[in-house]
Amino acid sequence: MSTVAGAAVVVGADGSTCSLSAIRAAASEAVERGRPLRIVHAFIWPALGVAVGPAVNGPSDMGMRTTAEHILTEAVIEAEKAAPGVHATAALVDGAPAPVLLGESRNAVLLVIGDRGLGGFGSLMLGSVALHTTAHAACPVLVVRGQERATGPVVVGIDGSPGSELAVSFAVEEAARRKTGLTAVHAWDSFDARGQKDALPLVYEPGALEGEEHRLLSEALAGWGQQYPEVAILQELVRGRPAAILIERSQNAQLLVIGSRGRGGFTGLMLGSVTQTVLHHAGCPVAVVRAS
Repeated sequence: MSTVAGAAVVVGADGSTCSLSAIRAAASEAVERGRPLRIVHAFIWPALGVAVGPAVNGPSDMGMRTTAEHILTEAVIEAEKAAPGVHATAALVDGAPAPVLLGESRNAVLLVIGDRGLGGFGSLMLGSVALHTTAHAACPVLVVRGQERATGPVVVGIDGSPGSELAVSFAVEEAARRKTGLTAVHAWDSFDARGQKDALPLVYEPGALEGEEHRLLSEALAGWGQQYPEVAILQELVRGRPAAILIERSQNAQLLVIGSRGRGGFTGLMLGSVTQTVLHHAGCPVAVVRAS
């Protein structure tokens, strides 16, 4: 996560409906964080060898680059309308969407993208750019999908991994900014990452396994209540599949926060498993926080 002074909230723009939703969300995040907003359009056509300037005998304003610049102008207007007071700038960056966004993430506090896109972000859909950026970005990634709500808690998935620890930090701060509560969910069952039954110890105390999971949840949240007394923190220990539980909790949340990889109760929490499932099916925007 970037700590560079003046680091911006970055959002991708392509003129699609999903992109406009992402721009509005990014503008609000920038204002709440006291950060500038950088709106980026990935201009892929030069890399494909396509002529992007005006036609030889045509009007000078019909080139693809002019169209891209128009998309950015409209994006800035949308951002300023959604969050008055936001300091928004726009950049037209030559290159394919994923490399452009990953490059931008190195100097960002947050990268915001829609779950699907058009135009300059033509491949912006789950399984391509969105999944690639959540897997490799140098800062947290907010994927704007599902229902955007002004009410409901911030929900965070906990499993005790380094990524989970970073997710908790991000989620508590986000709950404080949004002036809402935090629901910390630790889902566990006796299945491993391959869907096979784990072998339980031949001898174990009744309730000992659940007690260990409860300890993991409590330790993950230790100290946050004192640091953010204004945030009501609800601990929720649930036996079941992590992805299914998180998707269910997202139906009434305003934000779901997860790490990019996990262990323990979230053994499969990596892109392509739990994270991918959540990104496809969550009922609210999802923030993915990746451990370095």
